[in-house]
Amino acid sequence: MAGKRIGFIGLGIMGRPMARNLLHAGYQVSVHNRSRGPVDELVSAGARDGGSPRGVAADSDITMTMLPDSPDVQEVVHGPDGVLEGLRPGSVFVDMSSISPIVTRAIAGAIEARGAQMLDAPVSGGEKGAIEATLSIMVGGPVDVFERVRSVFEALGKNIVHVGDHGAGQVTKICNQIVVALTIQAVSEALVLAAKAGVDPAKVRQALLGGFAQSRILDQHGQRMLERNFAPGFRVRLHQKDLKNALSAARALDVPLPATAVVQEAFTALAGKGRSDLDHSSLVTLLEDSAHTEVRPGGESRTNLT
Repeated sequence: MAGKRIGFIGLGIMGRPMARNLLHAGYQVSVHNRSRGPVDELVSAGARDGGSPRGVAADSDITMTMLPDSPDVQEVVHGPDGVLEGLRPGSVFVDMSSISPIVTRAIAGAIEARGAQMLDAPVSGGEKGAIEATLSIMVGGPVDVFERVRSVFEALGKNIVHVGDHGAGQVTKICNQIVVALTIQAVSEALVLAAKAGVDPAKVRQALLGGFAQSRILDQHGQRMLERNFAPGFRVRLHQKDLKNALSAARALDVPLPATAVVQEAFTALAGKGRSDLDHSSLVTLLEDSAHTEVRPGGESRTNLT
């Protein structure tokens, strides 16, 4: 499908750089967003204003969405002036949002009833990955449709894996979010303990990065914690939503996720403190509040650990 027309709906922290990368790759891109600013920005970079989800779909061979949650995708697809009203037979709808696998499968049925095809293709890598076109993309849907769209995905990411039929991409994404959330919690606990014990958390992080505890989260989010940089790359409220989807799927399948439930409650407590729009690495601040300390280079002086 190289050289075909791409529609992109949802120009937030992730969607805006993704749409820009499609432009840089030489695709004709039609865009739509609820707020006007990102549309104007992309139009000035060479995109076309689709005017509505319907307009974007009618103008595109591949229509992509990058939206916050299941209800947002449902509204864009099924709502007035929605994607379904403009979708052309033979075209492809690709949802790159992180939503419920159950909702994904229902939308896929509606898309196929219109004579089109759907892929669910949630991503991992945050704002940095979106900007640098290094996202991991987890794709569910017919493998032949995946192959038709692969070159478009290659303009957005590096690790692109077809994982199964409709909904499989979303299942993979919630698995990803479980691992990420629990690792953020683990890094937070380790660095807060170090700081409270009077050991420099920056040096603890440096030591751990050279051992079996090494991870990208310890590397990138551990540094965020030390720098107190909680500007959103991936917001708390979005990770909270992803864990809600994980726990909902687990209940339906009778799979216990005890640690996930604990971290979900931690995100809920963080949101209750008014921090839902901070980066998810700000989970450390919840522990800091209880420990009465902050993860900063140097640590607190503590002589009695009994």
